[in-house]
Amino acid sequence: MKSVNDYMELPYQMEVVEDKVEGGYVISFPEFPGCITVGETIEAAIQNATDAERAWLEAAVEDGVHIPEPRNDMAH
Repeated sequence: MKSVNDYMELPYQMEVVEDKVEGGYVISFPEFPGCITVGETIEAAIQNATDAERAWLEAAVEDGVHIPEPRNDMAH
């Protein structure tokens, strides 16, 4: 079984969307349902996303939730 750190090293897709209404950025991870965070700047949003990803993975490992491998469907 992989550890949280093992999963953190994998190339999971991070979706970044600029919030043109409220300002800032919204980041989500398609493979991790409900793993969404925000930040006022892109740098803050990415830092928050790393924290959110780790927290999601820690909870999933603790609860025995299936963690998918990263999708490899990005267009080249």
